[in-house]
Amino acid sequence: MTSQEIRNSFLRFFEEHGHTIVPSSPVIPYDDPTLLFANAGMNQFKDVFLNTGKRSYSRAADTQKCIRVSGKHNDLEEVGRDTYHHTFFEMLGNWSFGDYYKKEAIAWSWELLTKVWGMPKNRLWATVYKNDDEAEQLWKTVTDIDPLHVLRFGEKENFWEMGETGPCGPCSEIHIDRTPDGKAAAAQVNAGTPDVIEIWNLVFIQFNRDNTGALTPLPARHVDTGMGFERVCAVLQNKNSNYDTDVFTPIIQAISRLTKQRYDGALQSPIGNRQSEIDTSMRVIADHIRTLTFAIGDGAVPGNEGRGYVLRRILRRASRFGRNLGMHEPFLYLLVPTLVETMSYIFPEIKTQQDHIQKVIKGEEESFNATLDRGLEIFEELVLKHGTQTSKIISGEGAFKLYDTFGFPLDLTELMAGERGLKVDVEAFNKLMEEQKERSRTSGKDTSYAGLKFSAESVKAAATEFLGYSAFEADATIIDLIDGYAVLDKTPFYAESGGQIGDTGILTANGSTIAVTDTQKDRSLFGHKIENGNMQVGQKVKAQVDRERRLSIMRNHSATHLLHNALRRILGTHVHQAGSFVGPDYLRFDFAHFAKLTDEELQKIETMVNEKIQENIPRTPNLSNIPFNDAKKLGALMFFGDKYGDRVNVIQFGDFSTEFCGGTHVGNTGEIGYFKIRSEGSVASGVRRIEAVTGNMVINLLKDQEREFYDRLNSAIAQSKELLDYYNTMIFLKQMPAISIECILELEGTLNALKQLYPAQTIVSPATAHCFTELKTHKTKLEEIQLKITEAKKTLEKEIAKSRLQSHSGSIDTLVSSAIEITGIKAVVSRIDASSADELKSFGDSLRSKLGSGIGLLAAVIDDKVQLVCVVTDDLVAAKKAEAGKIVGAIAKMMGGGGGGRPHLATAGGKDIQKLTEVLANAPSIIESFIKL
Repeated sequence: MTSQEIRNSFLRFFEEHGHTIVPSSPVIPYDDPTLLFANAGMNQFKDVFLNTGKRSYSRAADTQKCIRVSGKHNDLEEVGRDTYHHTFFEMLGNWSFGDYYKKEAIAWSWELLTKVWGMPKNRLWATVYKNDDEAEQLWKTVTDIDPLHVLRFGEKENFWEMGETGPCGPCSEIHIDRTPDGKAAAAQVNAGTPDVIEIWNLVFIQFNRDNTGALTPLPARHVDTGMGFERVCAVLQNKNSNYDTDVFTPIIQAISRLTKQRYDGALQSPIGNRQSEIDTSMRVIADHIRTLTFAIGDGAVPGNEGRGYVLRRILRRASRFGRNLGMHEPFLYLLVPTLVETMSYIFPEIKTQQDHIQKVIKGEEESFNATLDRGLEIFEELVLKHGTQTSKIISGEGAFKLYDTFGFPLDLTELMAGERGLKVDVEAFNKLMEEQKERSRTSGKDTSYAGLKFSAESVKAAATEFLGYSAFEADATIIDLIDGYAVLDKTPFYAESGGQIGDTGILTANGSTIAVTDTQKDRSLFGHKIENGNMQVGQKVKAQVDRERRLSIMRNHSATHLLHNALRRILGTHVHQAGSFVGPDYLRFDFAHFAKLTDEELQKIETMVNEKIQENIPRTPNLSNIPFNDAKKLGALMFFGDKYGDRVNVIQFGDFSTEFCGGTHVGNTGEIGYFKIRSEGSVASGVRRIEAVTGNMVINLLKDQEREFYDRLNSAIAQSKELLDYYNTMIFLKQMPAISIECILELEGTLNALKQLYPAQTIVSPATAHCFTELKTHKTKLEEIQLKITEAKKTLEKEIAKSRLQSHSGSIDTLVSSAIEITGIKAVVSRIDASSADELKSFGDSLRSKLGSGIGLLAAVIDDKVQLVCVVTDDLVAAKKAEAGKIVGAIAKMMGGGGGGRPHLATAGGKDIQKLTEVLANAPSIIESFIKL
């Protein structure tokens, strides 16, 4: 059976047994802050197990995308070195929510494995919890498994818990004997050997564990099963390794083609076995590219913290293994099309997001490749330094340098050290890391929100009926008072969720009014924050929302939906929401995108949103509380942070925008008035943020912008008058050559700034218009003298450069006299002051002529960038001992730049000024690597 046939037969089997086939949830669990990645099939049903949510079905089955690379489920070190561990995998699963239980779960699992798939019964083993007599008896009565193959184990192996508290229960695992003769001993089960591996886990959720550790029976019992798809494919395809199944072979073949290396399937062997290193590297890359593709396709991006840092570690680990295959240029992104071709039929999102996925991976590869080679050199130096010591421990300082300077995650350094029989001083590394965090730590606000917790009696007794979709006021009764919040039985107040801020307003009772300053909720109960007041449980009140504030929020929330869809249409469908804030004054929208938006893109987005506002598109009615599947059929987009149950709300504006959303919205787009972007920027790697305003706030924004523009205009006019007066005075005194370079630059800058102001503002007040008229009187004169200014500037620059070169002549002599020796060749490495790249190049020429025989490297910071020049004397070039272009290119690469040139003189540039000192310190060793003895 092919992997596709195996997957389909699993789903078909459970569909025939009354299960609803549900799609995999995203591997990024946006609605569960406790998880970095979805790591099990049950994640999307967690609310059902916690009794905080329901589904319209009581039986379900799916194949779930999972990533396990952090926390207790961390298989990273085993990936590629054994046959069956992965960071990304599929979990086939079936569930019962208070429906069938142990008997059916056990019977159906046995039927599928032995009758449908034909696995040999004598090779299957079942484990049960140590005191689960029921499960053991069921195995022996509803199946024909060998009774001796049913074993009991303790809590570690056979008791499943969601967390320290909450739903839990015993489980029954199914293992398969893969020994050659099929005669494994009981001791090999749960022994961590590939000869007998677990393929399916049947979890029976029947208890709730409280914070004292006590177990109490749940009112409803559930079944949660999970089967390792890759493992079962290996069994059914009779392969010894998951990597030899058709799940992985297309990827490995693609890696082989790209790297021109042969794959033999050899497992980890002693250090020095080249084919083993090649095969392990290919398996690691094949696994890691799956993780990267699916995580990025579902909205994650590599970054410096959280799941972003996990992905960056994965990518850099794969990139380093690529070096084992001779890959020194970005190549991982070229593997994505193979995954799309083989897996998009079941996970179409990777095809939809393919361009985005490839761009993100390629960008990360390019960034890391710029420092990877030099980092590997530093690692080799650490090996030479520490590998000969008795302790054989890489220092924490060395490991931290690799992390801080070259971007090597600690686990990558540990991996490379382990390959050499060394260890890393992790404790010292962590100490240095904490010291760095302490230095850079800022007092950012805590964005987490624990949520309200109302009394158990209230939660059991009632739910707040929300009336705010159609009403701004309502008569209600207080059903609880806790921690400054009044809980009502019904309310027009919207409670903060989905990015929309909570409503404010007033509660009126017995002639007195109390202000409500915020609204939050705990499950289905709404809490209204009151500063003071003499209210009591059971009291009748009139709840009134601040109407104008809510209307502003509604305009901003509906505009957020229009913005989201405009972004997707203009930038691409990879764009998805990564966070939002909807308040009365402005809206904030975070979205996944890999580049800064251009002015043209921002203008197109703003124009598109305003066009949709002007079209007065009505909001489609009757889309509240509709079945989830009906909403998906409408093509509704999910919004970040929202959790969806059986029935959902959809906000639809014509055929332009259809999204899941429980917030409050305008009746038609025309009510928004106008939309104006006030800023765009980066908030994290791969995440951009737009802030915008609507309605009357647009007018306020334009007034502020005009006020700022007016001030700049008046300042420019005053400056232009002063400079013109100064210029005319110098002409009158016939001292034009005496004008300083600073003066010319200032005058030239003012001219350019004034030119740019003319088209900058289209809506102006009379005062600003008057300024324009006055400004135009200066425009002609300024343009007349611009050519003279430019010529004078060029003359002065040449004279100054000549003067500086002469003044540096003595300095160059000093540099030559203090030259160091590298493998018998004289070398000068120094940072100097230079005003331009041409001036630096002239210094290089002068240094080359005075060296006689040798190599020179000069660096200067010009216009906030590093400029480099490398020179090699003719005798060394003729002997082909060194080339300036190669040397300067390698050094620039360490600072995120590049360049090159002729063998005797070459220039380059670098972006990272902070690394200049360190790069110059390491330059001699780099130069040495390019000297051919």
